[in-house]
Amino acid sequence: MDTSNTATPGTPIKFVFTPYQKFVIGILAFLQFTIILDFMIMSPLGAIMMPALNMTPAQFGLVVSAYAFSAGISGILAAGFADSFDRKKILMFFYVGFLVGTFLCGAANSYEFLLGARIVTGIFGGVVGSVVLAITTDLFAFQQRGRVMGFIQTAFAASQVLGIPISLYLANKWNWHMPFMMIVAIGALAGLLILLKLKPIAEHLKIKSDRNPVHHLWLTVKSVSYLTAFSTSALMSLGGFMLMPFMSAFTVNNVGIDMEHLPMIYLITGLSAIFTGPLVGKAADKYGKFKVFLWGAIFTIITVNIFTHLGVTPLWIVITINVVMFASIFSRMIPSQALISSIPEPQNRGSFMAVNSSLQQISGGVASMIAGLIVVIHSNGRVEHFEILGYLLVATTLISVYLMYVISRRYEK
Repeated sequence: MDTSNTATPGTPIKFVFTPYQKFVIGILAFLQFTIILDFMIMSPLGAIMMPALNMTPAQFGLVVSAYAFSAGISGILAAGFADSFDRKKILMFFYVGFLVGTFLCGAANSYEFLLGARIVTGIFGGVVGSVVLAITTDLFAFQQRGRVMGFIQTAFAASQVLGIPISLYLANKWNWHMPFMMIVAIGALAGLLILLKLKPIAEHLKIKSDRNPVHHLWLTVKSVSYLTAFSTSALMSLGGFMLMPFMSAFTVNNVGIDMEHLPMIYLITGLSAIFTGPLVGKAADKYGKFKVFLWGAIFTIITVNIFTHLGVTPLWIVITINVVMFASIFSRMIPSQALISSIPEPQNRGSFMAVNSSLQQISGGVASMIAGLIVVIHSNGRVEHFEILGYLLVATTLISVYLMYVISRRYEK
């Protein structure tokens, strides 16, 4: 449902954002910020949480992965119902559930309690992202979605630049419970804004469709065009999440960057990503989603190969490589999401986005497990076989380029 962007016959359509659309972009980006921050703060808080709750590294790893797998499973289960309700109501239900789960994480006083709380958080939080994408597709024209996705994806960078340092400050000044309570507090304000300001999003309910949840889900997962999109999303998550768990260890122990300067790398990379996201989105709308995706894939292959083969390297070179590498990753992620959003019919968007998001979550969990089986960390901290993860990312990137080409031939106007 596009609320602007109309023109008289014979005049070109100007795809400008209305004030309401700008509000929607801002609030959706903020929701993504809270969801991503909740997931990302687990790793840096691990050093504090493990001794506080007497957790072994294996138990902490299970706590982290529990979110991804519960989010993936809940997304698939929710897919059958995702197009049967006003999207605002669906968003409010799952976001409130996410905040309850996050509150339980902050209140946890044992490993078992925390594990259960992370499962609850994943069940609800994993669906929010798919609802955000469905709303984006409903409210914005295809020619706008690159820019919209670009702004929304800055939530990842903002959580890295602002969220993680603030969370660590709160944890160090008080305790590890406080970052979770901070997310609940700011999330409650966002939820109130959604309740009061976001208009109902129910145009898809006017279209005749099968409302039986099981059959609706089956129609979604058996579509060949949908399966192509699902495979593309899963492959990109599989490749990307292989590197993430061991990037810090590799940077410190192999590349020779000390712990004092490690935050600087993430800070500068995150700040650059905040500016890169909107620019990539604008370029995708102007020059074509697949063209920008292709260039992003090319630079991803180059920079990942360079990074995974680094030895001891000066800080400024490492920062430069990281900035280019993350800009390249954004240049794949933003146009691919914008292009894939054009595939589902309005009456299937919620279901499609739920399954797509679930497969991304599950792929991320599987990728971390695969990386753990491949990488070897010696007693001195040195990481071996990290370059193999880079080769696997290159392979998944090349396959995803072909799949995105197939999608673009059919759907990109």
